[in-house]
Amino acid sequence: MEVVQVIPQDDYKVIVYFVDGAIKEYDVSHLAGKGIFECLNNLDFYKNNCTVLNGTLAWTLDGRYDKHNCIDLDPYVIYENGKSVSDPLIQTA
Repeated sequence: MEVVQVIPQDDYKVIVYFVDGAIKEYDVSHLAGKGIFECLNNLDFYKNNCTVLNGTLAWTLDGRYDKHNCIDLDPYVIYENGKSVSDPLIQTA
């Protein structure tokens, strides 16, 4: 399962797009401030460094988008535990 796009939300939820077309909303609030995810307590860091690295939802630690210098989540966990949502980028009439 591969992640192709992410959109962080203000409430520590992330819209996650998968290569198979699935779109999930995944809440990372339970991770913020814990262990290696301590940096997610800073909302600016959380939103500005949220990206796709290693085929999954990740946060670049140095702003260089280095796949070795990031924290990331297992895409299967996101896929299985995320809430299926409609694409928020599609405008409805």
